[in-house]
Amino acid sequence: METLDDLFLRLEKLNEVGAALSKERNIDRLLEGILVAAKNITHADGGTLYRITDDGRALRFEIMRTDSLGIALGGTTGNPITLPDLALTDEQGQPNNAMIAAYAAINDQTVNIADAYTAAGFDFSGTRKFDERTGYRSKSFLAVPMKNHENRIIGVLQLINALQPETGEVLPFSAPDQRLAESLASQAAIAITNRQLVLQLEALFEAFINLINIAIDEKSPYTGGHCERVPALTMMLAEAVNETGSGPLADFRMTDKDRYELKIAGLLHDCGKVTTPVHVVDKATKLQTIFDRIKLIDTRAEVLKRDAEIQSLRDQLALRGAINPALEQQIQARLVEEIAAIDDDTEFLRRANIGGEAMKPEDQQRVRDIGRRRRWVNEIGEDTEFLARDEVENLTIRAGTLTQSEREVINNHIVATIKMLEQLPWPNHLRNVPEYAGGHHERMDGKGYPRGLTRDQMSVQARIMGIADIFEALTARDRPYKAGMKLSQAVSILANFSRNGHIDPDLFEVFIRRKVYRKYADAFLKPQQIDEVDEAATLASAAHG
Repeated sequence: METLDDLFLRLEKLNEVGAALSKERNIDRLLEGILVAAKNITHADGGTLYRITDDGRALRFEIMRTDSLGIALGGTTGNPITLPDLALTDEQGQPNNAMIAAYAAINDQTVNIADAYTAAGFDFSGTRKFDERTGYRSKSFLAVPMKNHENRIIGVLQLINALQPETGEVLPFSAPDQRLAESLASQAAIAITNRQLVLQLEALFEAFINLINIAIDEKSPYTGGHCERVPALTMMLAEAVNETGSGPLADFRMTDKDRYELKIAGLLHDCGKVTTPVHVVDKATKLQTIFDRIKLIDTRAEVLKRDAEIQSLRDQLALRGAINPALEQQIQARLVEEIAAIDDDTEFLRRANIGGEAMKPEDQQRVRDIGRRRRWVNEIGEDTEFLARDEVENLTIRAGTLTQSEREVINNHIVATIKMLEQLPWPNHLRNVPEYAGGHHERMDGKGYPRGLTRDQMSVQARIMGIADIFEALTARDRPYKAGMKLSQAVSILANFSRNGHIDPDLFEVFIRRKVYRKYADAFLKPQQIDEVDEAATLASAAHG
């Protein structure tokens, strides 16, 4: 007979279990902890934890344990349970009261069976077959419905074969066993429901984040891919740093909460781009706005050629009545030469309109000369320069397709990101999201933007995101204005950035030594972009130049 001291010990254990359950974030570990705790408190040899399916029609096997047979299925074991769900109704829609777990769920009533082989009213045929196959003897059963704070059944806790601790004799589950199991089932149901609510809120929150990224994606298919890939690379590098046991970053460690916080920051790092005009984000050529204005220049060139032809015809008409073949040939030759010159200038401007790595100073000057030298009569009859001042400014962009003012518009997205994120009432476990997300354009030497932070003023996570943002941009294969770089070229540029104070050199070393660059490439780059990287030479270049 159980002593009062034994009962107090079990009650104390129940309280400890309840406190532990309230802290567990992982749903599999939570379910497993519930079943193991119930077995320990009641000295049961085995047990099963069921959960009501989403449609409410069946009990789904979640965790199964039988210590004496070495059975451990479901939960964190990695061994799936292949048994079919336990239906709560039969084919005619009648309650499945023959199965004790189903009965407990349907009737919201604990079922305590002293001996399954002699109990009446329940179907233990499956249990008998199991015993025949394994040599086990299933005897005492305790099935407890799990009811949450909303008075709704969410599952069933079933225990098998209560054991006498000293002798191992199989006993019926006692009244204290039943009360303790019922108390644990109630606490467990609330813990499961709370965990589900948290997961649902997190899923809802992430869905809102995805809505923002979809909005950005709808504005620009290029940045949409960026919003997906940067968080992925951020987490790859963060995990690599987390696994580093030596060097300057040896003390960096992440909990599951830290990982979730960084993941959210990664997803939101460019949310401010919802404020960036589409024609700037997607500016594929120097003259592109809502459309590519090179077409306007083509039209002007056609007007100039038309005007040249009209002038040539007028000159020829002026010769009418005067026979001068040589002069007519001269007029025609001048027309051909003028049209060829217009075509040559126009073709040059088309080439200049395509953004490149660097535009030569002499080509920039030629754009200015064409704009001033050639003149045309515009749509309101004004004689004006061939290129407007804004067109000259855009066509003489030295590198890329953006003017300085457009770069400032692009850069302003990070200011908008910080402003948006700092307005949100972040819970404690996400309070660093604005700092992580808002620091990915800062530099280690303090020359970044928008705040000009130095390395020591930034978290490791923000520095990680900075590397991820740059590397994704270098290798991106869906940008309208450039092809994605090969792996070796992008890594080489990062090595230069590491040397000149742009990115964190310690993180870059981890990025190379733990082959984060290759893991990312295998997941996101085209095969033709993936070439060999000389890691030793790369690290030497990053350190010494």
